[in-house]
Amino acid sequence: MAERRLILMAGMLALGCAAFLLWNLRAPMGFILSLRATKLAALLIVGAATGAATVLFQTVAGNRLITPGIVGFDALFVFLQTMLVLALGGAGYAALPVLPAFLIETACLAGAGMALFGLLLRRGAGDLVRLVLSGLILGVMLRGLSGFAQRLLEPSEFAVVQQASFASFGAVDHVQLFIAAPLLGLALLVAWRLSPRLDLALLGRDKAITLGLDFDRLVLGVLGLIAMMVAVSTALVGPVTFLGLLAAALAQALLRRLDHAALLPAAAGLGALILVTGQFLFERILGFQSTLAVIVEFLGGLVFLALVLRRTAR
Repeated sequence: MAERRLILMAGMLALGCAAFLLWNLRAPMGFILSLRATKLAALLIVGAATGAATVLFQTVAGNRLITPGIVGFDALFVFLQTMLVLALGGAGYAALPVLPAFLIETACLAGAGMALFGLLLRRGAGDLVRLVLSGLILGVMLRGLSGFAQRLLEPSEFAVVQQASFASFGAVDHVQLFIAAPLLGLALLVAWRLSPRLDLALLGRDKAITLGLDFDRLVLGVLGLIAMMVAVSTALVGPVTFLGLLAAALAQALLRRLDHAALLPAAAGLGALILVTGQFLFERILGFQSTLAVIVEFLGGLVFLALVLRRTAR
């Protein structure tokens, strides 16, 4: 049954991709197809990486209500954009070369994530509660610093920061994709290969260690994968905090099983499907340009509240 649902989801994703590329296609077809293919690739890899990263984070944390964005990646991204505009000005920020800016942002996000994981998990992977709480506090602190710095900006510079702080799939460069796609594809493959160990990790630290799993090493390695996946995705298009939570919750409801060999592809596929179909509807059918990220965050927030209320009711 789960395999059939995965095949059905893959078929829906293929149809969504075809519609996104070919709907209302006009001359010059080659140029338009090139632009659409670049945006489609960004939608696919960001959706897949975000969905899979959320499943991984929920597994190692032992909690189905959290997402990697809760650790503060989105707040750090906004802080970086604000500091760049404050230091360089609006014109200087706009003149930054695309590739170096992408690499710097990715390195900063991944480095900060690994530093946070390394500092807080030195005593072992059992201290994940401290990691989550510290991430929340870090996010609040960075948002406060960003808000203070934004008050020092000119109105035109503030508008630049606001535009850069929201996820945008229309400004992705193909050079960025040539770097991001292999990195995220490799991370997804490694995560899927770890599926049997992740299934053991679901039993809890003590039981997993009893069964021969090096739990602490697995958790640190998975957190490294999560840091890279979230860093690359965020640097590529911007923060989409609740997309992963939405994809992971739908994958669990669709499959009704927790084995990662099926759950990871399902969450990755649903994350990509949400972005592709959502962008197609808003851009091709409704004629909107920048509302998808807001709608995804809204729906993800509703899913989060529903999960919390259901857990509380129990």
